[in-house]
Amino acid sequence: MAKLKLLPSPPAGLRPRPKRPNDPNVDQSNADLAKEAAISAADWVDERTSLSGTVRWVMFRPIPKGTNWFYTLGTATMVAFISQVVTGVVLAMYYDPSVTRAYESMKYINNEVFLGEFLHGMHRWGSTVMVLLVFLHMARTFFFGAYKYPRELNWVIGVALLVLTLVMSVTGYLLPFDQRAYWASVVAMNIAGNAPFLGPFIPDVALGGPDVTAVTLSRFYAIHMMIIPALIIGLISAHLYLVIKLGTTAPPWVRADKVSGSLKEHDE
Repeated sequence: MAKLKLLPSPPAGLRPRPKRPNDPNVDQSNADLAKEAAISAADWVDERTSLSGTVRWVMFRPIPKGTNWFYTLGTATMVAFISQVVTGVVLAMYYDPSVTRAYESMKYINNEVFLGEFLHGMHRWGSTVMVLLVFLHMARTFFFGAYKYPRELNWVIGVALLVLTLVMSVTGYLLPFDQRAYWASVVAMNIAGNAPFLGPFIPDVALGGPDVTAVTLSRFYAIHMMIIPALIIGLISAHLYLVIKLGTTAPPWVRADKVSGSLKEHDE
């Protein structure tokens, strides 16, 4: 690791006078005072938490040659999830998860709430976009060989995130509780019931009985709003930690000696 060369100190006559409080010759604007207050607050927090070290560890890390736009699919997926969380929280403020009021509450959101139809559209189409981005991200990981040693655990976490994303989409589809949502959920549970080993138990646990009822709507709402987002946030945190710790892999068309050379350049 090369050592940084410190610049010599300027002569005493060229050093700026330190600003003194209550000095009439010093004219500080409100913007300067606000800037100094913000810097002082940030320094106070950093001195007690050492967050600057964490930020440097996250942001300043070696990147192999050949990195391209394919490597942004993971970040795009996380942005889509954040959009789903924000729009979902706003929709939950007006949604009523009951059999008699679910459909009416969705009509109220789309017709009466300010920008309600826009938020509902963002949430509905954002779900499709997130599923598509997860598949594209995993395809890039597979074809670039980023699932190999020592990143096997990160691949397993990614598969779990894919499954949770699909479950979140299925549970959210029932929430409007119209005819399309009802029968789509019936078809989804029939498909899940044919899965090996756990298939016979999935419909009973998810539906709360043999049919789609009020219990099913309550369970899907709880799974969609609380359980799945909490699991996704935890797994995304572990996923990002491993990505930062282990680094990213170079594209398969970049030779290993070029990759190692570029990493050495970053370390020096």
